[in-house]
Amino acid sequence: MRAAPRLLQRLDARDRELFTRWAVFDEASRGVRILWMVVTHLGGATATIMACLAPIVIRGPLAEIGARAFAILVISHLAVQLVKRTVGRSRPSRAVGYASLIREPDRFSFPSGHAAAAMAVAAAYAQAFPQLAPAFVALAFMIGLSRVVLGVHFPGDVLIGQLIAILTAVPFIVG
Repeated sequence: MRAAPRLLQRLDARDRELFTRWAVFDEASRGVRILWMVVTHLGGATATIMACLAPIVIRGPLAEIGARAFAILVISHLAVQLVKRTVGRSRPSRAVGYASLIREPDRFSFPSGHAAAAMAVAAAYAQAFPQLAPAFVALAFMIGLSRVVLGVHFPGDVLIGQLIAILTAVPFIVG
C-alpha cells in the first residue's frame, strides 16, 4: 500500500517539473500570449458547444455528428466535474505559486475540462471524417497544451482530461 502514495508523489513531482518548463509566465511576448489564449478558448464552453449545436440547428447531413459530439461532450464534462470535485487538486497558481496568464474558471485543476471538451468534440468529428482525424486530434492536443502554457493546469491534468474524453467517446464511436 505504501508504494501507491510514493508513486503518486513521484508523478506529482514530475507533473510540477514539466509545468515549470512548459508554462510561459511573464517572459512571453504579447503575441505569444494572444496566440495561446486564442487556442485555449477553442476548448472553452462556447466554442465546443457551438461546434456540436451548429450542425444540429442547421439540420444538414452533419446533424447526427453534432448530436454525437454533444453527447460525448456532456458525458465527459459530467465525468470531469465528478473527478474534479472528488480529487480537489489545486491549480498551479495555488500549488506552485506562479500566476496564470488567464482567468482560472475555478479552483480545481485535475482533470482539465478544456482538454476533455476539445478531445470529446475532436473524437466525434475524427470518427466522422477519418481523413481529417489527425487535424482534429492535433488541435485538441494544442488546446490541452495551451492550458499548461497559460499556467492553469499541470500536464497530468490535461492528459487525464483527454483520456476521460476518449474513454467517453469509445461507446459512441465503436457502437
